[in-house]
Amino acid sequence: MTTSNYTRHIRELDSANHLHPFTTHHDLRAKGPRVITRAEGVYIHDSEGNKILDGMAGLWCVQLGYGNEDLSRVAYDTLKKLSYYNLFFQTTTPYAAELAALIATKTPPGVNQLLFSSSGSEAVDSAIKLIWYYWNLMGKPAKKAIISRQRAYHGSTIGGASLSGLPFMQGIFDLPLPRFHHVGPTPCYYQYGASGETEREFAHRCAKALEDKILELGPENVAAFVGEPVMGAGGLMTPPEGYWPEIEKICRKYDILFWSDEVICGFGRTGNWFGCETYGVAPDIMTMAKGMTSGYQPLSAVALSERVARPIIESNSEMAHGYTYSGHPVACAVAIRNIELISEMGLVGPRGAAAAKRFQAGLKALEDHPLVGETRGVGLLGAVELVKNKETRERYSASGATGVICRGHCFDSGVVMRAVGETMFLCPPLVISDAEIDELFVRVRKALDLTLRDLKKG
Repeated sequence: MTTSNYTRHIRELDSANHLHPFTTHHDLRAKGPRVITRAEGVYIHDSEGNKILDGMAGLWCVQLGYGNEDLSRVAYDTLKKLSYYNLFFQTTTPYAAELAALIATKTPPGVNQLLFSSSGSEAVDSAIKLIWYYWNLMGKPAKKAIISRQRAYHGSTIGGASLSGLPFMQGIFDLPLPRFHHVGPTPCYYQYGASGETEREFAHRCAKALEDKILELGPENVAAFVGEPVMGAGGLMTPPEGYWPEIEKICRKYDILFWSDEVICGFGRTGNWFGCETYGVAPDIMTMAKGMTSGYQPLSAVALSERVARPIIESNSEMAHGYTYSGHPVACAVAIRNIELISEMGLVGPRGAAAAKRFQAGLKALEDHPLVGETRGVGLLGAVELVKNKETRERYSASGATGVICRGHCFDSGVVMRAVGETMFLCPPLVISDAEIDELFVRVRKALDLTLRDLKKG
């Protein structure tokens, strides 16, 4: 079968039976999907022979790159030895027990009790239920409200979508459910800081908005506050200076659980094992997924502090929650080796720090481009704001059309970038080499040039 016939065949199969996540299916079926057939290192290949540098690590997750022989071998060996068993009925496996112990050496002190699931969204739903369970056990059943932030992303299950601060995910499904509350301004200084306001003043204003919301709802009714250390899918927004310590202080003041959603930021993405460490705060609850296995197996977890876990452990009632695939042995085995390799390769350490320094320098250099108003990032995360006027921050489009144009040119230029509105962002595999970082930004600059050309044509 020729390349073109093969691509057509797969597209026909896909259009006949396959519903894609986060997709306008009318548009997709009119043009057909890009067919990805293989990948190695930091590159993906499509069915038409194009080699594309994956600047998004899949969906923020492929820390060790594609085709890692070590992870593949561990998965195969474990499949042969113990293809599956559950963790119900007072049963465990060596893989789940060893992984829980290993992660507990990477999380902040005292955050050491793990419950496994399969996806970030499942971990978020689990955390919601455990938070409510905790307050019930503590004799404070009124504490049920959970506060999130506008433009936050915390998954797409009913609970996760309700927690997320993205209206386009909610209205069509009659969400959010009660008990979920959102607060602004979104802590992105470039987009929401007021004229003449310093970054620290903006951070204080954002923190005060949380305190005001707590007082509005009544501290006796608020169970938890949740935030991503770096806001990811809502627009890759790094926090303003001093933001996170103020947020933690407010949570402690009103006896509200502090929940760090580390699904994107965990396992080396910001330069430390977890984003909360990068910003100097210690949560009561952490959710994690993605980089835990580098995407090689579906796996996630909720990590609880001793404060939250102890009443659950000591309760005589059953914690009636879990999943068929909680702590799947193959996924856990892959996660163990993945975390070991991140350590052995210095990806949280010297090699990772050097890569992040080079990546951030390449990102900053894009600010000389006529289309770029700001770049921002931390570790191997980076955002590029697309503007018409650098001084006034005027956009070419309020609808996000510029981002869509740029995303198309990224693929045409051989690089994957993601667009949210008029913001483009990058999240390459942690194993990206110096030469590949340089190549990444050559391709990104080409995509920006092509986008500006189209915009000037009007």
